[in-house]
Amino acid sequence: MAKKREYGAIHPGIKWGPFTMRIPGVHIGWTPSQLFQGGLLLLATSGSVTPLVMQYFDVSFEVAWTLGLIFLFFVVAQTIFFGDVYAAGAITPALPITLAFVGTLTPGVEVIHALTALYLMCALIFLFFGATGLGLKFNQLVPNVLKAGIIMGGAVAAFRTELDRLPTMPFTLVTAWAITLFLLYSLPFKQLSSTKLKIFVAGNAMLVGLVFATGVGLLTGELSFSLTWGFFIPPIAETFSTLSIWSIGVPSWGVFLSVLPLAILIYILAFSDLLIGDTLMKGADQIRKDEKIDVNATRSHYALAARNFLQVITVGPMLWMHGPIWVGVQVFIIERYKQGRKIMDTIFAGPMNFYILAIPLGFLLPVISIITPLFPVALSVALLLTGFACAYVAMSMVEDQTTGGMILIIGMVTAFLGAAWGLGVGLVLYILLIGLTGKKEEKRKMEADKEIS
Repeated sequence: MAKKREYGAIHPGIKWGPFTMRIPGVHIGWTPSQLFQGGLLLLATSGSVTPLVMQYFDVSFEVAWTLGLIFLFFVVAQTIFFGDVYAAGAITPALPITLAFVGTLTPGVEVIHALTALYLMCALIFLFFGATGLGLKFNQLVPNVLKAGIIMGGAVAAFRTELDRLPTMPFTLVTAWAITLFLLYSLPFKQLSSTKLKIFVAGNAMLVGLVFATGVGLLTGELSFSLTWGFFIPPIAETFSTLSIWSIGVPSWGVFLSVLPLAILIYILAFSDLLIGDTLMKGADQIRKDEKIDVNATRSHYALAARNFLQVITVGPMLWMHGPIWVGVQVFIIERYKQGRKIMDTIFAGPMNFYILAIPLGFLLPVISIITPLFPVALSVALLLTGFACAYVAMSMVEDQTTGGMILIIGMVTAFLGAAWGLGVGLVLYILLIGLTGKKEEKRKMEADKEIS
């Protein structure tokens, strides 16, 4: 039985440093209805980069899958060990840009060194801005048009990747895209009466899209399944010797310098996620008076620094970067949380129940054999939603024709030439077209960027 809290108090746990550990079944109660569907969705989405890890890291499926399970452990750790309020995830908008970057490198050790340096650089940036509290000031110094251009770069890179993938399974991917976008963004669908069926399919849009796409894929022959029984035994020694910094060595200073622009870009994207999460939590906090939601930007920075650093020093980097929030899941969790304490006792129960079964399921060969053929579909949906969300966020930041053109140029340059070019071209365009004193657009955003620490 989960421990009870006083009305209006922060949910109890075990304090350690700036963090609070909350043990499942002791501090956080179980919600059986969320365990299986959440575990499968997280496992399929996180595991969807497994083929890319095999390609760019030049490793076997077993090594790539083991790496993914370690990644999932640190995702779950954000709620259980670090006690952060958000439903943890990856910095998904950075994935298309990261893929464009590693695509210029030789698969194997060169890519692993580059991503090791990127992880360590990002961990250092999170730690610095968390310890100094300068994250908000840095975010305000970056012109909004440059932020929008970077976000647009994620959209362009995502759409470019998925259009290239489309010929491999056109019917399956189009079905997954159409259903998921319809359930999440369709105005006619939103206008329908809020029945239980509508609430269910809207809250599980990605899962519903995958199910229908699976049916279409089987009918068209684009997907096939072969069931395997047994348990997955992780090749720990091989994974360690292939990927770990202790085995392949520390990247050179030149590698660290080469990833610095990308690390800065990733931090900007991550801080934007924190602002989104803060807005979502404030809305939930106004409705649920029985629990004080403890949003703390400093703790979030420390948790992100720890997750990215520990990922590298334990087994090695991933293509995903550890990020503060999985926005789609966070929205779903908060909508359930708003329904009251009987539905969700504490905000921490949402991500814990939604995530925790993913790791045990990842050791079952029948589950692996079922979701493995769906990896391209799950990754495609994740990147499509990322591109769609990035595009409308970037376009919502257009102030006039000048900034609209700048955002598109910065986005295209970032997607096709990389983070360094995107940042450089963005700064030059800002100076030439807006000027160093052109701060009016930033001033209009200051109220939205109040300090969240």
